[in-house]
Amino acid sequence: MAKVRQVVAFLLLLTACSGSGSRTATSSAAVTGYDWQEVAAGAGHAVAIKTDATLWAWGWNGYGQLGNGTATDQHNPVQIGAGFTHVAAGSYHTAALRNDGSLWAWGNNSWGQVGDGSTTTRYTPVQVGTDFVSIAAGRTHTVAVKKNGSLWAWGDNSFGQLGDGSTASRYTPVRIGNNFTSVAAGSYHTLALKKDGTLWAWGANSSGQLGDASTTDQHLPIQVGTGFVAVAAGNGQTVAVKSDGTLWAWGANSYGQVGDGTTTNRYSPTAIGSDFVSVAAGNNHTIAVKSDGTVWVWGANYAGQIGDGTNLDRYSPTEIGSAFGAAAAGDDFTVAVKTDGTLWTWGDNTYGQTGNGAANRRYYPAQMGSGYGVIAAGLSHTVAVKNDGTLWAWGANDSGQLGDGSTILRHYPLLIGNGFAAAAAGSNRSAAVKSDGTLWAWGNGQLIPAQIGSNFASVSAGDAHAVALMTDGTLWAWGSNYSGQIGDGTTTDRDSPVLIGSGFSAVAAGWDHTMAIKADGTLWAWGSNSAGQLGDGTTSDRFVPVQIGVGFASVAGGGRHTLGVKTDGTLWAWGSNWAGQLGDTTTTDRSSPVQIGDSFTSVAAGGVHSLAVRTDGTLWTWGYAGYGALGNGMTYGSLPSPGLIGSDFQRIAAGGWHSIAVKTDGSVWAWGNDEHGELGDGGGNWNVPSQVQ
Repeated sequence: MAKVRQVVAFLLLLTACSGSGSRTATSSAAVTGYDWQEVAAGAGHAVAIKTDATLWAWGWNGYGQLGNGTATDQHNPVQIGAGFTHVAAGSYHTAALRNDGSLWAWGNNSWGQVGDGSTTTRYTPVQVGTDFVSIAAGRTHTVAVKKNGSLWAWGDNSFGQLGDGSTASRYTPVRIGNNFTSVAAGSYHTLALKKDGTLWAWGANSSGQLGDASTTDQHLPIQVGTGFVAVAAGNGQTVAVKSDGTLWAWGANSYGQVGDGTTTNRYSPTAIGSDFVSVAAGNNHTIAVKSDGTVWVWGANYAGQIGDGTNLDRYSPTEIGSAFGAAAAGDDFTVAVKTDGTLWTWGDNTYGQTGNGAANRRYYPAQMGSGYGVIAAGLSHTVAVKNDGTLWAWGANDSGQLGDGSTILRHYPLLIGNGFAAAAAGSNRSAAVKSDGTLWAWGNGQLIPAQIGSNFASVSAGDAHAVALMTDGTLWAWGSNYSGQIGDGTTTDRDSPVLIGSGFSAVAAGWDHTMAIKADGTLWAWGSNSAGQLGDGTTSDRFVPVQIGVGFASVAGGGRHTLGVKTDGTLWAWGSNWAGQLGDTTTTDRSSPVQIGDSFTSVAAGGVHSLAVRTDGTLWTWGYAGYGALGNGMTYGSLPSPGLIGSDFQRIAAGGWHSIAVKTDGSVWAWGNDEHGELGDGGGNWNVPSQVQ
């Protein structure tokens, strides 16, 4: 990893010398050889380039700044084009370079910042020029460097930010100077680096952002220092890195965005720290990456843009995470790329600028596309297995159900172990199967996973009991047995797994009842039956498995209700229905299965709500809407029939009052109650799906 970080640090340094700088928005630093390569952030939108040179955009689109031909906000990344190498985001416009050196721009053009000779807003990319190697976009102006080192600028010039000696706006690129390598654009000021390492600045200077020890605007470039290799410009602050890795900052500091521990404006460069390789500056916050890959953020934090889990301003650099290679700062949000190519976002999400498909603020970095393969939701906690076999857990932990050796609740995913293939979550306990077939359990006072068997294939957990299948199809159960939910013909609790039967292929545990499917498709049930949740036409508890039906492919047990999908895709439900959790448009309990719909592939049953995925990948929910558990925006009342939530889903899980789902891209989404951190993002309740890191 150290070698990887050294390579990334070198690439970032190289990019700082030859690529674009940053501002409220225009930060971009390349990490070649990974999925996401470069990222930039505007006032309320973000743009990024993948290693295959495709350009993607998301967030606010009121001026067409996403470039997809519309003015509709996008809460998830949409592809804009291909063949791109660099991108910069202004407040409401975007500019990008293609691999042939051509420069393209789009979005708001009120000041001519697109550069096509007009003031017409552009909703798709238009070509502006050729032979460019570096770009930067300010609030309403654009600057770029050509291969020959010539610097060009266009757009708003009210404060002299174009650097042509006037305050007249320019609607096409005008030449400013020579021998430049890179450029950065703030809201109304500009900075650029020359080949000899000298730093030049011009434009607005009311807060000392030019660094010339004055507050006088400059309409022509003036030299402000030497030995610099990277620079970024924010709303009223400037940050830069010298060749020795020292970080310097100056300008507006009312939120601590300079990073010197005060809120006093600085009119000349002030030393902040060492070992830095890249920087980015937002509206009122600043980001920097060190040579060891750690990312540091400081300044305003009212929207969670710092990423430390609070909304408290930070007056000096605060470490947020490690293994980062690039970062960009929007007005009030942050975007960063890790060395493994994963993309992370946090902060304000009013316009979908964090790209997580919802409108919730993020107070911690959250990954876009997480690679989760298995999820399980307990009463107030969640466990999940990623495609790489790592096991993660978050939420309530009063009984050690997370397995991290403590009883401290966790508001975000915590790594528990490796080599796992399946997991289950009960009220205050968890269980998981490793890829080698060993079965592990924890919670109810056991603070770390303990092995309890081998040769297992799957596991499911109820309130206080668990059931598991061995690779030979035998079914085993253990835990509380007051209603016969173990299935061994008694009501005696079992401290270790006992054999229940053979020939099974799937199993599911409800609160205190159990369901299982045999290899021949027959469905069997046992345990509590007070609301008809076993489906045998009665409300009598059953202490051994009884056959319920035939032709079943999957089943899920909830608090007092059960859901099942048959091999023909039909969805069936039975049991308690006081909140419409069966989905049959009534609130009448059913002691036998009733058909709800068709073309379904999977189901999940929560305390009093239900989820199902159809063959087309659409997600549907119904039942009790308290705490936002349905994900449809409701926080009270109920929905007695399935309602559409979204598309591209493949796996689902339902807890007591929360829901979890995995999309086809491996990203995990959560909504509902978050009192104990069960949603996994460090925030509060969500009434619509929001992505978990």
